[in-house]
Amino acid sequence: MPEELDRDLLSIQEARNLVKQAQVAQEAFVHFNQYQVDVVCASMAEAAYEQAERLGRMAVEETHMGVAEHKTIKNQFASRDLWMSIKDVRTEGVIRRDEANKIIEIAWPFGVIAGLVPTTNPTSTVIFKSLIAVKARNAIVFAPHPGAPKCSAETARVLAEAAEAAGAPKGLISCMTYVSMEGTQELLKQKAVRLIIATGGEAMVEYAHSVGKPALGVGPGNVPVYVDRSADIEKAARDIVNSVNFDYAVICAHEGAVIADAPIADQLAKAMERNGAYFLTDEQADKLGKAMFRPNGLMQSEFVGRSPQILARQSGFEVPDEARILVARLKEVGPKVPLSREKLAPVVVFYVEDGWHSGCEACMEMLEFGGKGHTMGLHCTEEDIIMQFGLQKPAFRIIVNGSTTMGAIGATTNLPPSLTLATGGMGGGISSDNITVHHLMNVKRVAYEVRPFNPPIVYDRKPVTVPAAPASAPADKQSPSDIENLVRKVVREELSHKG
Repeated sequence: MPEELDRDLLSIQEARNLVKQAQVAQEAFVHFNQYQVDVVCASMAEAAYEQAERLGRMAVEETHMGVAEHKTIKNQFASRDLWMSIKDVRTEGVIRRDEANKIIEIAWPFGVIAGLVPTTNPTSTVIFKSLIAVKARNAIVFAPHPGAPKCSAETARVLAEAAEAAGAPKGLISCMTYVSMEGTQELLKQKAVRLIIATGGEAMVEYAHSVGKPALGVGPGNVPVYVDRSADIEKAARDIVNSVNFDYAVICAHEGAVIADAPIADQLAKAMERNGAYFLTDEQADKLGKAMFRPNGLMQSEFVGRSPQILARQSGFEVPDEARILVARLKEVGPKVPLSREKLAPVVVFYVEDGWHSGCEACMEMLEFGGKGHTMGLHCTEEDIIMQFGLQKPAFRIIVNGSTTMGAIGATTNLPPSLTLATGGMGGGISSDNITVHHLMNVKRVAYEVRPFNPPIVYDRKPVTVPAAPASAPADKQSPSDIENLVRKVVREELSHKG
């Protein structure tokens, strides 16, 4: 493209060109059979795995966020582990036959997908989204974050080159190199783009949802973890510190707040210290909160994914070199307490509550403030308590006795491996799942008649029966006679009206 054009114009034109190429490529790729699709995807996964270390280093060098070794692990997870979880999924032709109900299900792709890439996970996100998109026979065009265009584009190039070497049409995977807000908006608005996968800042995700086409997005994490008196305290402490320290907490599923049961709170704090947690003084916590967050509640970018030592230095104090995470003791949650917000940095806040009922309420308050629908953690061995947290908490991933970072993405649990953790209706999204290949394809259904249609229909005039209250219900709720009579009256009137 001619360099004399302004960057926003270059970006807009590039978006249009890449989408056109992607559309042509996808229209050819849709005719690939399952074996051909899987050969392409396996080649992509292998190439990304081999380049995982180099791409991880590139990401840290460009963004100055996180830890290169940890980004290597994420790249390996997004290639090898993800591919192993989806390699046997049928995404072409007949994928299911329901002989009993006489329904045949056929896979069908969306077409061209737009993928938004965050600066926090710029290479692993491209690997992950490329694999699930192509496995479902889609094309994908990436819009990288302005802070990570080179490593994102290089990752896409590695994947595209591997795909084309395995027989895929050119243009199936691509990434914008002229990055601007105008170009990203143009990409999302292109008619040929049928689906958006949005991973990034809250404003960008909200914009993706507002474009007027299907979008799979994420919300803020701000994950609370409750540590019960019945927990394995040493393991809980180790899991929390390791999880928050991993890649300096740029995965939004890391523990943002520890809610400790009062009888074991001191024991937990000491165990965390033995694992590298540095507990801040009130003065240090206040300095960190004021330096880390803007008045509008957004994090300062220079604090995202930085080491504890850099965080402290930028806030006006020092911490030991051996500090792996910073911990602030707090008593409140809300806008007046900046550190109670989501923190994409190795910082966790520490609350003490007496008993699991109070711990439950504290987790609710944390999630309601910021993190609704995302993830929470629980260290506990009492099954009744675990079930109560599962039933009551407004989070769609509840990780029990493990790291929430690695558990939520499916690395240490049997949840589907994913780097896009949807937050459902309560978090502003349409899905509550770990996004994977199933979400990137539609399903056609060929349905045979099983009940002849012979009008006019004769209504069965049997009254609707209200289910009896369970035996365990309170006595005043066991007799449904009044409700049943009302239902019968309504049904009689409706049927009388119909004829």
